[in-house]
Amino acid sequence: MASSPESWVVKPEIRLEELNNLSIKPYPRYQQPKVPAVQVKDIITDYQDTMESGTKDETKKVSVSGRIHSKRESSSKLVWFDLMQDGYPIQAVFNRKNYSGSDREFELAAKVFQRGDIVQLTGHLGKTKTGQLSIFITDSFELLAPCLHSIPTRSGLKDPEKRFRNRHLDFLVNQDALEIMKKRRDVIKFIRNYLDSRNFLEVETPILSTQAGGANAKPFATHANALGMEMHMRVAPELYLKQLVIGGVDRVYELGKQFRNEGIDADHNPEFTTCEFYQAYENLEGLFSMTEDMLQEMAKSVTGSTKVLTNISKDKTIELSFEKPFRRINIMENLEEKLGTALPDLEREPVAELLEICKEHRVFVSTPHTVPRIMDKLISHFIEPECVQPTFLWGHPIIMSPLAKDIKLESGRTVAGRFELFVAGKEIVNAYEELNDPVQQRDRFTKQQNDKENGDEEAQPMDLAFCTALEYGLPPTAGWGMGVDRVCQILTGSSHIRDVLAFPTMRALKT
Repeated sequence: MASSPESWVVKPEIRLEELNNLSIKPYPRYQQPKVPAVQVKDIITDYQDTMESGTKDETKKVSVSGRIHSKRESSSKLVWFDLMQDGYPIQAVFNRKNYSGSDREFELAAKVFQRGDIVQLTGHLGKTKTGQLSIFITDSFELLAPCLHSIPTRSGLKDPEKRFRNRHLDFLVNQDALEIMKKRRDVIKFIRNYLDSRNFLEVETPILSTQAGGANAKPFATHANALGMEMHMRVAPELYLKQLVIGGVDRVYELGKQFRNEGIDADHNPEFTTCEFYQAYENLEGLFSMTEDMLQEMAKSVTGSTKVLTNISKDKTIELSFEKPFRRINIMENLEEKLGTALPDLEREPVAELLEICKEHRVFVSTPHTVPRIMDKLISHFIEPECVQPTFLWGHPIIMSPLAKDIKLESGRTVAGRFELFVAGKEIVNAYEELNDPVQQRDRFTKQQNDKENGDEEAQPMDLAFCTALEYGLPPTAGWGMGVDRVCQILTGSSHIRDVLAFPTMRALKT
């Protein structure tokens, strides 16, 4: 008879007292076993396809440690345990006729050990008559750490609030959650290998600094007691990485955490992971090609195919193709086509005219009303919903891209040398040719500062140290940033960013 998760529910202190009364140490020091300790993953690899059903390897004994996932009592002399070790399952057969210990030792282990307990056991590897790979316990069956609470079943832990506030339980009962973490590891490993193989240098730049530049975002602020000054958690590592290029590092990247004091939703978490790289003597066309190649190879490496199924909502799954080339959309041309009119000259900051266009097309823009915010809203309303398959949006207005070099198109229009890659409606890459003119950079920072003073908390601050560094000469450089969490969402089919974070940020519980 299988024991239900609730069948042994007692208060923690009562269970500990019971163990002590039975002279079972609840938290013994780990001792290396007298026989080889093996990993369940290796057992499956070595024996699953080679061992015949109903046989045992009695030439050697092995030791296995893990957590009891379930317990089934066939009789007083035969108990079946399912163990889980690092995400891999194995059955343990506890049969009195095979066990060399005393009757009392057998009875204690059979009775006392419960679902959730962490144990170590010794025995022969084999397969049952039904072909179940198992370890047949012969010598020791010891408790390493008891579980003092009942562990819910997977079906009993479906509420997202309970899952993500009790992530340890989620991982214990939800194997899919662990598989997502493993794929996340694969994504990060792939990015590192891809850039390392192209002679990029990985670095770490400050997380705390006096300026939080490199992206239009509201930072977290704190106070450094030792320095007696306000500091900010970084929103992007861009300005530091470009200073390294100025310093002679032609290819540099950083994989790390960023922090933005903004909203939480299916695609945003205040703490998130990005990869940014900067390459001297490269341009936008090179970044287009490199992005297509990286994403195509990443999809094959992580999922085994360039075709990926992903959830864009709880009820809708789509197939994405990462076969290159990706679609490209010229932002200004596409937007004017959808609006049915030419856009005004954005450099003269025509806020009133743009708001009138928004009103005409029923596009709501929250305050503060600045040109970058209004244009961002128009683009997100009219263009981004079309970007389901991998799509490059390029040719942004210069006023939206204060750190990008401007380029003149054949049409005569001057735009930012920038693109964003959208997949499944999510922005996953932002890239541009870097502005390396210190005079222009100061002017653009000044405009951003004006927006900040007019209430735009996401506008970038003036960074005089960076402008001074530019005066030493930044070579023609292409910069690229990827939202790692969103890429993990897409490649694991996760509709919410919290699914790909080991411990996502949660709202405070109401008291």
